[in-house]
Amino acid sequence: MKRRQFITLLGSAVAWPRPARAQQPMPVIGFLENKSPTDTGQNVAAFRQGLNEVAFIEGQNVTIEYRWAENHYDRLPALAADLIQRKVAVIATNGTASALAAKAATTTIPIVFNTGLDPVAVGLVASFNRPGGNVTGITSLNAEVASKRLEMLHEVVPKATAIALLVNPTSPQLALADTTEMQAAARILGLQLLVFNASTNREIDAVFATLAQQSIGALVINSDPFFASRSEQLAALVVRHALPTVSAHREFTVAGGLFSYGTSISDIYRQLGIYTGKILKGEKPAELPVFQSTKIELIINLKTARRLGLSFPLTLLGRADEVIE
Repeated sequence: MKRRQFITLLGSAVAWPRPARAQQPMPVIGFLENKSPTDTGQNVAAFRQGLNEVAFIEGQNVTIEYRWAENHYDRLPALAADLIQRKVAVIATNGTASALAAKAATTTIPIVFNTGLDPVAVGLVASFNRPGGNVTGITSLNAEVASKRLEMLHEVVPKATAIALLVNPTSPQLALADTTEMQAAARILGLQLLVFNASTNREIDAVFATLAQQSIGALVINSDPFFASRSEQLAALVVRHALPTVSAHREFTVAGGLFSYGTSISDIYRQLGIYTGKILKGEKPAELPVFQSTKIELIINLKTARRLGLSFPLTLLGRADEVIE
């Protein structure tokens, strides 16, 4: 065999391996949540929807590490530290306590928050337009409309002169913000506002028993996420004690509570997903302005109103985004 023929045959018989392309690992999002998985199923779906809107799909081009405090806020620092050890690319947080825990744990990993408070006042960012540092996010109007909840409740039960406010003492910033807003509104309306604390199921039960004993005419529930996670318990107590009550959370009214007025939580989580995706695409939190959600929902449960012997003014019914009958 000639040399040229031998080389040709050799070349056709051997398949030289091509250098393998190095696969880029999927970015990992750390998701730090005040509540439990069972309390936030629809909200997490809204968060994923927001990610999808900026071309990130869980399991395809992004991974999410979930951490749940299950309403035990003292667990948040350890959960935040665990996410940092996992070397996540960004941390998405729900609630002021989660955001503050994440911020205290890292100055380098980007953090996207969802808070119902003024993020400048609580020390999360330097300003709305130029957050600075490694933190930006979404803020709602739940604290700002606290006084409006009291005004609406006064319209529904105008004869009630003493009204209670239920707050969560383990979230002092939000408790103080709501209390301050409503105390000012109560003075204008000529009402007596009595503040009660609860951070467990047993304490919630005890507060309702006390309100019944003291013949308190109505109740406003603080906008803390903890109370959203206890919507069924709160709604059942409202009916049992025939106590007209307003909450910031839609879940309360759907569970059988009287009515709610507050930010659309699903929209907040969707925006949280969008902002998290923007960070993954390279935008810097220091330069990404804080987004203020202005979507407020009034949900009324007429079935519960009838059980309590109440009727809603037509002015409120006409403004309702949803009426449950």
